[in-house]
Amino acid sequence: MKLGLITNCYRDKSWEEAAEAVKKAGLSAVEPNTGGYFGKKHCAPEKLLKDSDALKRFVDAYRSRDLELSGLSVHSNPLHPDPKIAKSHSEDIINTIKLAGRLEVKPVIGFAGCPGAGENATYPNWITCPWPSYFEEGIKWQWEKKAVPFWKNIAKILNDNGAVFAFEMAPGDLVYNPETLLLLREAVGEEICCNFDPSHLFYQGIDTFTAIKKLGGLIVYVHAKDAKLDEDVVRWRGVNDWKSYGDVLNRAWVYRTCGYGHDTLWWNSFISCLRLVGYDGVISIEHEDTLMTVEEGLNKAISFLKGVFIYQGLGVKWWET
Repeated sequence: MKLGLITNCYRDKSWEEAAEAVKKAGLSAVEPNTGGYFGKKHCAPEKLLKDSDALKRFVDAYRSRDLELSGLSVHSNPLHPDPKIAKSHSEDIINTIKLAGRLEVKPVIGFAGCPGAGENATYPNWITCPWPSYFEEGIKWQWEKKAVPFWKNIAKILNDNGAVFAFEMAPGDLVYNPETLLLLREAVGEEICCNFDPSHLFYQGIDTFTAIKKLGGLIVYVHAKDAKLDEDVVRWRGVNDWKSYGDVLNRAWVYRTCGYGHDTLWWNSFISCLRLVGYDGVISIEHEDTLMTVEEGLNKAISFLKGVFIYQGLGVKWWET
């Protein structure tokens, strides 16, 4: 396994500066954002695809520092009911896939998206219950008329470019748990895979290790991010929470630096379970801890994860020889 970083936390730096910071931190891989919600300061696919000199500079920035480009990250909502947003995000996804093909990077990481509940919607509608019946009708429309047709088209582009889409399961999105990921894969094809980020599963009550075993070989990428539930809050108001991430004291849960939501034993088991299903790729740190600066959060996460990683190959049953 290798330890890397999704570079959105370095948006104040140039791509070269971000790559240098990753190298100095002792990491082995980089994952730049390529559009959608987090912008494309470090990697603008539509420009790199047209400008060979710019593409060479982009590649040189990580290769000259002996870093691996582990994936391209395009977190977005291509199903947004606002046609301008949907068009922009869809173009970002398509250009990212084409760039992944050019660079021979297999995983493209992002969200499935969330449409409205009908043709005249103006905002996305994340539906979590079947009644009244308009919810059931709405979710059927979202999948049959929006999600499946869009991702079937994207699957063809993925296939043409030798890439797969690693969906990050997150509430607010149509693909938010293993079941919905598997439903989309069944409807669309083998290009639908998983970026496993445990932080989004904790506050849904999903057992991480059961999910890993269920998804198995569909896991082609992993994000390292922790989350912490405040049981005092959860006991009286549940886990669904629309308050600002900055309102840490009153939220039911918050994202934390690795080790600050779950202990070493849990992370040891997480790494072991990934290896159990055959995952031996990059684990990319994602810093979203509002209680720590980027510098301190990353330093703590790196130090912590280096202690739980398994670096060498599988063991041999020497006691049976």
